Amino acid sequence: MKKLLLAALVAVGVGYAVWDHPQESAAVVAEVQKPEVGFLAPHFTLTGLDNQTYKVEGKRNKPVILNFWASWCGPCRMEAPDLQKIYEKYGGQVDLYGVNVTSNDSPEAATAFVQSYKLTFPIPMDVAGTVSNRYLIQAFPTTYLIDTNGVVRKKIIGMIDASTLELEIRKLLMEKPAS
Repeated sequence: MKKLLLAALVAVGVGYAVWDHPQESAAVVAEVQKPEVGFLAPHFTLTGLDNQTYKVEGKRNKPVILNFWASWCGPCRMEAPDLQKIYEKYGGQVDLYGVNVTSNDSPEAATAFVQSYKLTFPIPMDVAGTVSNRYLIQAFPTTYLIDTNGVVRKKIIGMIDASTLELEIRKLLMEKPAS
């Protein structure tokens, strides 16, 4: 019932975000993987629609944006063109992974969605639902912004407009990676 209510709220375009607070963002819980702001993003490896392997596992050269979606999700359809624009603008500076929660979708529907919206960013396929379970996904879309140290900086449940996402990406890009 709780999932259904949350899905209904998201379907009408009501989303919310969990934002970091400057005083809290400095305190990272070392080596603890948890899908929450200030913790290491849960590690995973998935195969994409392009048969390439995509990983999130700690430190990396670029921040990563994880967008969990399903083809039947109305807000995901509304958000897809903005994500493509963001990828075209920032794809050289951030990794954008559109994680299809295939366990709640189908490979055929995901492929049709990607073709319909002409998405060119990587689409890892969460066929078994293990990654979406690790990230505690309860509504679509859900987006995580992860810094170069592998730390979750934002969790956004529901749609995010392009200008807000771009502002958050710029903040991520201005951060100095820890050595």
